[in-house]
Amino acid sequence: MTLNYYIADVFTNQLFSGAQIAVFPNADTLSDKQMALIAREMNLSETVFVSNPDNISNTRRMRIFSPLTEIDFAGHPIIATAFVLASSGELTLTDSNTSLTFVQNSGEIEVNVSANDGKVNFVQFARKVSSVIDRFTPSTNELAELLSISPDDIDSKKYSTRLVSCGFPYLIVPVWNYETVRKATFNFNSWSQSAAPQTAASEILLFSPKTPFKDANFNARLLGPNIGVHEDPPVGSAMPAFASYLCSFDFTQQGTHAFAVDRGDETNRRSVLNIEMDHKAQAELALRIGGEAVMVAEGKMLIPD
Repeated sequence: MTLNYYIADVFTNQLFSGAQIAVFPNADTLSDKQMALIAREMNLSETVFVSNPDNISNTRRMRIFSPLTEIDFAGHPIIATAFVLASSGELTLTDSNTSLTFVQNSGEIEVNVSANDGKVNFVQFARKVSSVIDRFTPSTNELAELLSISPDDIDSKKYSTRLVSCGFPYLIVPVWNYETVRKATFNFNSWSQSAAPQTAASEILLFSPKTPFKDANFNARLLGPNIGVHEDPPVGSAMPAFASYLCSFDFTQQGTHAFAVDRGDETNRRSVLNIEMDHKAQAELALRIGGEAVMVAEGKMLIPD
C-alpha cells in the first residue's frame, strides 16, 4: 500500500521554523499498529492520520501519534491538518472563511480556515477549558536553583509562580527578561531535592512578558525532568493553562483579550501562537488559538500490510 503524506511547519510563516507535523490525509485503511509504526518511522513530534468514516465534507477524524504513543489532544496538529487538507485540495475552501470540525480522541473541535485567493493564511480553533490553580509552589530560591538562574530573575511582584492544570499540571514561573528564559537550564538534582515533585507538575512553563519580536507579547519555554536539557519543545499544549493563569490575577480585567506567545528564537525554530480568551470569571474559559503554517515537504510512503 502507498499513501501520500505532507510535512508542514506550524505556527510560523517561515520555512524550517515552528514545529514540524506530518499529515497523512487519507488514512482510512490504516490499523492502529500501522499508525504507530509510521509515526515511529517519521520520528517527528506528532504525526496525524486523517479519515472520513462518515463521508461528511467538512468533518474529519484525526488520530495523533508521537513516536512513542497515541495522543488524545494536541493543538499543533489541528493547525497542520487544516492547512494540509486545504492546501492539497482534500478540503474545498468555500470562501475567505471555511468552517470544519475535527474529531480527536478527546472530542470534537471547531476550526476556521482563513484564505486569500485560495491560499490558506491562518487557521484558528476554539476550545473551552476549566482549570485548577494552586498557589502552593516551591520557594523562589528552589525555583532559581532548579532552573539555574538567579532568584532576582524571578518576578514575584506583578506575577507569581502558580500551579495550573487544565487536565495536565504545569508549574508556571514568571521571569523579568527574555534572556532569562533563553539561558535557563534545568537542574535534575535540584528538582529532585525541591518541593516541585510534590506539586504533581512534571513540566515547568517559564515565561517572560518581554520579547524582542514585535509580533509577540510573551516568550515561553517548557523545561522539566522528561525534557532534554537542550530541547525547546512546542508550547501549544500549555497555552490553556497559561491563559487560565493570566485570568487568575485581579489585574486581568474581564472581557476578551488577544495576545501572542512566541517560543524559541531566530536560530531555534521560532513559533508564534495567537490566542484570544473570553475572561468572564466563570468555571469555563473560552479560548481561540490560531496561527500560520507553511508546507515543507510531500511524499509517498510504502506501507506493508
